[in-house]
Amino acid sequence: MTSKDIFKTAFFGLRANKMRSILTIIGIIIGISSIMLVMSIGRGAENLILNQIRGLGSRTIIIEPGREPSGPSVLAEIFTDSLKIREVEALKNPVNVPGLKGLTPVVMRVTPVAFENETLRTNIIGISELMFEILDIYPSEGYLFGDEDVKQMASVAVIGSEVKRKLFGHSDALGRKIKIKGKNFKIIGIVPPKGQVALFNVDDMVAVPYTTAQKYIAGINYFSPLIVQAENEEIVPRVANDIKITLRGLHNITDPEKDDFHITTQADAVERVNTVTGIITALLVSVAAISLVVGGIGIMNIMLVSVTERTREIGLRKAIGATDNNILAQFLTEAVMLTFAGGIAGIIVGTGLSFIGSLVLSKFVARDWPFSFPLEAAILALGVSVFIGIIFGLQPARQASRKSPIEALRYE
Repeated sequence: MTSKDIFKTAFFGLRANKMRSILTIIGIIIGISSIMLVMSIGRGAENLILNQIRGLGSRTIIIEPGREPSGPSVLAEIFTDSLKIREVEALKNPVNVPGLKGLTPVVMRVTPVAFENETLRTNIIGISELMFEILDIYPSEGYLFGDEDVKQMASVAVIGSEVKRKLFGHSDALGRKIKIKGKNFKIIGIVPPKGQVALFNVDDMVAVPYTTAQKYIAGINYFSPLIVQAENEEIVPRVANDIKITLRGLHNITDPEKDDFHITTQADAVERVNTVTGIITALLVSVAAISLVVGGIGIMNIMLVSVTERTREIGLRKAIGATDNNILAQFLTEAVMLTFAGGIAGIIVGTGLSFIGSLVLSKFVARDWPFSFPLEAAILALGVSVFIGIIFGLQPARQASRKSPIEALRYE
């Protein structure tokens, strides 16, 4: 028998039992579609986080207080007061950190904001004008506060589009005063809708000078984090190293293991995100892959039943000249065709579910959640489905090929 004859015989054998063939591959479809869904959602989450990180720009360095977290036991060490105005002034000194273009402390709090009878609990972000430049945020109405406002601890605010809508509706907000922690802040600027950019949800924020936020809103004398911008991308590693040396000198730290701060560049953040999402995706895929094994066992059982039902057919084929290898190839081809069809169907179903999932996540989690079709996962899924067909179809095919033609013809 030629390969074409084997393929045709296997195809007609499966077509003769359409419903059984469809039910047989359901396990494969569930397994493949689950893997596609998990990898697509995982890739979408990774892309979303990376896009937010890239929103800070490749020249940006983030300095956070506390030792770099390596597990739940050290999470409490993140919230320390190791970054104060002394550290800001030392880092701004070009002798200590040459190549540093700018630095802005950040103070973040979630606090109620009130206007007349309306109250909104939102993000209060204390920053300087540099942060607007880094985030590429420019007001659609009014203007931004500057360095002089920072020095004078001015009671001015720039608000996002959602804050404006929720507090003022269609009314004009520019020049109005909102109340935060009992203090009036004059709205001098309104930024257009932009969504999540790096660490901030621009639409749902009230930005004020960091000195004002530090004294009147947070009531603290430290910052978290400090955002640094290097003059160009090439010197980012050197600037990051100079920052470490400067802060260690200020804090009398000689052992790097005892750093009371940690520094993150864009490259570091991308590497961490890839590592974390890769581990999580691998774990979820391994769980989803269990259904593939279950589907493979189901295919083996059905193929064994099929061999028993078609004993006389096997005997007739051997009687007219079919060899053991021909019979083996026929039944093995049937198993592979089943799993291959299940793989194709699983990819289609998984892609559809992934697309729906991205729409749901865009609505309820992050409106810019990207849909991702993992091509390598689709190729891998087809390969795995064929491999399962071979592994779980081999035993039934061998059993069929070893039947005696005389005994098979006598089988009732």
